[in-house]
Amino acid sequence: MKEPSDSTLAATKIQAWWRGTLVRRMLLHAALRVWIIQCWWRKILAKLLERRRRTMLELNTWQIWACVKLQACVRMWLIRLRYCRVLNAVWVIQICCRWHSCHTLGFFRGNYEITENELKLQIDIFLGSQICRITDSIPFPIKN
Repeated sequence: MKEPSDSTLAATKIQAWWRGTLVRRMLLHAALRVWIIQCWWRKILAKLLERRRRTMLELNTWQIWACVKLQACVRMWLIRLRYCRVLNAVWVIQICCRWHSCHTLGFFRGNYEITENELKLQIDIFLGSQICRITDSIPFPIKN
């Protein structure tokens, strides 16, 4: 076998250097493409995460709104029920007093005052020379 000449060795070295340069360039381009794809994917993941977070926040807001609305309806119903009971009691008292005053030739006088958290009643029943005074304060179950 014959030993390669100096020019052949030099050409081989130049070819190896050039192949190495091409391989490094291809690796650099591949690494840049991978980096671009990774950046794009991270951006997509961040958008998905933000969308999921916003959806959960909206869902939580709707649930809280529904709870508050339900509580308000129940409170309104309870207060209306209490008011109807008080109104019914006033009607019963009025009917009894009217019947009693017709039968005893007496009369009654009363007044009421509704404040934001209670109903104040004052009823005076006159039976000849006797006076019966009824005073009561009925609180409403209103949350402060």
